[in-house]
Amino acid sequence: MRVVVQKVKNASVKVNNQLVGEINNGLMVLAGYEPSDSKEDISWMVQKIIKMRIFDDSENRLNFSLLDVNGEILLISQFTLHASVKKGNRPSYIKAADSQKAKLMYDLTISEFETVLKRKISTGKFGANMDVSLVNNGPVTITIDSKKKE
Repeated sequence: MRVVVQKVKNASVKVNNQLVGEINNGLMVLAGYEPSDSKEDISWMVQKIIKMRIFDDSENRLNFSLLDVNGEILLISQFTLHASVKKGNRPSYIKAADSQKAKLMYDLTISEFETVLKRKISTGKFGANMDVSLVNNGPVTITIDSKKKE
């Protein structure tokens, strides 16, 4: 599982000009899955994301987690995170999970976030062409790969 996490003042996602997800103060998470990903990858990733100390304390130090600031999550699936650009100019997506596996993993990720946070999260629409808007705060942008834990 590979993610791009961005600390945001606000973020939203539209499908066909219809708002489907929106947050204020929190994290927008772009998530891509590969065939070998498991529920353990998801659990590890969710814990890593919600506990990362990337929110400002009173001295403007990145010292608080999403949990500390009661921040929100906007989760968007993005298979292109597993693109390979080693050959030619057209990215290859053979390392990305097929849509059936990716949809299952995406749904499990939503469920894990909601279970741990004990509230609903905002999401994009799996497989749709989405328009994503955000105001990155910091800016803080972090990439995490569950296959590179150590």
